[in-house]
Amino acid sequence: MLRRHRFAYNPLDHFMRNDKSDSKSGKPSRRHFLDSALKLGAASLTLPAFARALSADAPIPSEKPFELDEMTLPELQDGMKSGKFTARSLAEKYLERIGDMDTDGPALNSVIELNHDALAIADALDAERKSKGPRGPVHGIPVLIKDNIGTADRMMTTAGSLALLGFTPEKDSGVARRLREAGALILGKTNLSEWANLRSSHSSSGWSGRGGQTHNPYAYDRSPCGSSSGSGAAVSANLCAVAVGSETDGSIVCPSSANGIVGIKPTVGLVSRAGIIPISHSQDTAGPMGRTVGDAAALLGALAGVDPDDSATKVPGRKAAADYTQFLDRAGLRGARIGVIRKTYDFSESVAGVLTAAFDAMKHEGAVLIDPVEIASLGKFDESEMDVLLYEFKHDLNAYLDAAGPHVPVHSLKETIAFNEQFAGKEMAYFGQDLFVKAEKKGPLTDKAYLDALAKNHRLTRTEGIDAVMDKHRLDALVAPTAGPSWLIDLVDGDHDTGGTSSLAAVAGYPNINVPAGFVFGMPVGISFFGRAWSEPKLIKIAYAFEQATRHRTPPKFLATADLTHSS
Repeated sequence: MLRRHRFAYNPLDHFMRNDKSDSKSGKPSRRHFLDSALKLGAASLTLPAFARALSADAPIPSEKPFELDEMTLPELQDGMKSGKFTARSLAEKYLERIGDMDTDGPALNSVIELNHDALAIADALDAERKSKGPRGPVHGIPVLIKDNIGTADRMMTTAGSLALLGFTPEKDSGVARRLREAGALILGKTNLSEWANLRSSHSSSGWSGRGGQTHNPYAYDRSPCGSSSGSGAAVSANLCAVAVGSETDGSIVCPSSANGIVGIKPTVGLVSRAGIIPISHSQDTAGPMGRTVGDAAALLGALAGVDPDDSATKVPGRKAAADYTQFLDRAGLRGARIGVIRKTYDFSESVAGVLTAAFDAMKHEGAVLIDPVEIASLGKFDESEMDVLLYEFKHDLNAYLDAAGPHVPVHSLKETIAFNEQFAGKEMAYFGQDLFVKAEKKGPLTDKAYLDALAKNHRLTRTEGIDAVMDKHRLDALVAPTAGPSWLIDLVDGDHDTGGTSSLAAVAGYPNINVPAGFVFGMPVGISFFGRAWSEPKLIKIAYAFEQATRHRTPPKFLATADLTHSS
């Protein structure tokens, strides 16, 4: 691979150096901008170092020592308080780490773009700390955010699609605005499953036309899961302190499980959806991803807030806290009543062993497990969920693009489909857009079919699902394995999903927290705690106690393939 300057790498640089400007505006023309991107070729957009290493039977280049390895937010803040670190030095160290591990070296390919202004912003945050003190727990902390989260700066917002190449929103998303207000340093954007994985039913998680294939840092030939794949891999590989992902169904908790980190999928409406390229307004939410429950909770406090641009953040009964770290309780499992859901999974014996150990640890810490609990509606809303997603995707994406301003390259789902057909050699080199086509055929949100499907989803997952079983057994939380071990990346046939349990909480719009629970052949397996709407405090309390009792987080070894000589 070509060596990039360690503090200045940005995919945009390649396009700009090889582009021509529009004679009137002085800005790069859309045509030349896209042509430059497409000329990068399949090698740079898919599996460069990974394919080379495996075909040559050579090991992935080893990890370099990293001063900030596994450091938590409190440790980084203590370092800035003592003068050992500054926001600028942290940014420089993480940028060098990205150059060593993501761009070169193992080439994780998790970061799709870096913030050209990162060091200048860091200097301003350092000056503010010196004159006024820190704003809070994320002041000066380098954060990576998913490339569907809009930023009104010099970075693009593309959802990984070449159709949106060059697009920069005129206004920050609610998430970006909250991060800046909290003093966080947005270091760059992460790769994702293109369009948050709602383009094809045969997609490869972590692949996008713009960013190529992201890899799992535990074993490069295995999936990082999606769609917040880049955020998950980057946090796990210590390319940033914390990251932000987004979820419609599984896109925070699955990559958190696969990459051995903590991910919090909040109640829909706790965190603003405004300015995030949408799939479904009834299920979409952004959320924090970190290496510890404490770090994820601290970032959640920065993200959660009422946004005048998002009606879901102003619903009656909404419950939010300014600081979620107050709920970190080492004794949080003591007396907690937790229902074990077994109907949703049928994993291997090795995964069953991880779960047995996890449940035993909970009981040892004083939890009362009701095992199993039955939810009769499980499996009865799969089709209605997809119907709702297709209806809402067409409506929500068209509304987003319509409001995006005159400089957005495509203006509707229909135009996006046409773009993909025109540039099928790059956008559809490995899989198509059958879900896009199905969504385009859907009618308006006044259709009875849509309204009936949405009502069915909420009835089966809320009143006859989570709420019903928690009332019946007087539960504090439900627990289930998040997913099985990561599967092999397969660009020919797409994902070979090993099962998962995200849909119940996702369709309900309720919170879900993934915590590392163990390993199978060196691959992480996570466990999910979920519950009623706005129950993040109770779930954080339980998740933190489990994390502290088990401490399963182990940094990745950046292997070329899983070590099958050791089952755990």
